[in-house]
Amino acid sequence: MSLSAFSRPQLTFGQKVLSINWVLVLLLCGTTGLGLAVLYSLAEGATDTWVRQQSIRIGIGLVLMFVIALTHIHVWLRLAYIGYFGALALLVAVELIGITGMGATRWIDLGTVTVQPSELMKVALVLALARYYHEHTLEEAQSLRFLFVPALLIAAPAALVLRQPDLGTAGLLIFGGVSMLLLAGVRARIFVTLAIAGLAAIPVGWRFLHDYQRERIFTFLDPERDPLGAGYHILQSKIALGAGGLFGRGYRQGTQSHLNFLPEMQTDFIFTTLAEELGMLGGLLLLGLYMLILIYGLAIALLSQNHFGRLVAMGVSMTFFFYVFINIAMVTGLLPVVGVPLPLISYGGTAMVTLLVGFGLMMSVYIHRDARIPRRPGGAVR
Repeated sequence: MSLSAFSRPQLTFGQKVLSINWVLVLLLCGTTGLGLAVLYSLAEGATDTWVRQQSIRIGIGLVLMFVIALTHIHVWLRLAYIGYFGALALLVAVELIGITGMGATRWIDLGTVTVQPSELMKVALVLALARYYHEHTLEEAQSLRFLFVPALLIAAPAALVLRQPDLGTAGLLIFGGVSMLLLAGVRARIFVTLAIAGLAAIPVGWRFLHDYQRERIFTFLDPERDPLGAGYHILQSKIALGAGGLFGRGYRQGTQSHLNFLPEMQTDFIFTTLAEELGMLGGLLLLGLYMLILIYGLAIALLSQNHFGRLVAMGVSMTFFFYVFINIAMVTGLLPVVGVPLPLISYGGTAMVTLLVGFGLMMSVYIHRDARIPRRPGGAVR
């Protein structure tokens, strides 16, 4: 089918560039800039460590974001399943040739770069589910008969990620996938029933948890039971959060992080570092940036004239939301420590690039918001 069947009128390259949501771009750059500032502080003013590497990753991510944004949305529709099965193949490859770090096997060494396929799957899953429900009516989405395929699309990567083991990322895949099912029209009572069944199955599931995962749950319930061992992370995090107060200790003046009391300060617990140095106001500034990004994402979804675009924008927004929620709830003691990075802030390559790729898809939805895409192959334009 020709491109003209998908969009009327077609935009020129210049019109596409002008149509980019530049406010959203500024919000993303501002948030990543804040992350670089925190990493610069943690590196004691050195730029040849985390800051330089992270800047390169952000640059690569931004280039990919713009390329993806300027590509017609129907291209991503056609590549949705290819991307999903490609990411799934990489997850299988982790089982076979993955490299191990910190007790988990989550990465593949490609020579020049190391890739974490579970991060790629977060965006690939959004595309696959969006395509599936784009090709089905609301009545079909509400039928149990049409729930098997999307449930399998979610369960397969989640099971592979759990084997690595990576409980946090598996949870993100499940939460993000289920939220997309709800947005697509699947009846909520189905998930209520599944949730009740899940609660009843907790005693069985407990037997399959690794010892360190059980310890994390015990520590979540009572961090004081092992203050120098399993409870050390969350106790030091709470100390740093409390020490920041309203205005913080001052930029590059944090004691918990700079004296190495705070573990994983550049990745999972970077929000604690930010809050200690910039205080509650600094934390609220970051949360404000996150809120604005989410608002723009939801607005883009509402503006889209095609179902695929709406689901992609909503899926990326919900994945981003769960990233933020789980990380901040984790470092404040509201959830167990599960190893989820703070989006656009934490040091990391695959997570940063994948997030910006996701926002590139969202911007492609915005630029091509007036596109009319057939709901079924060969179907009439809607």
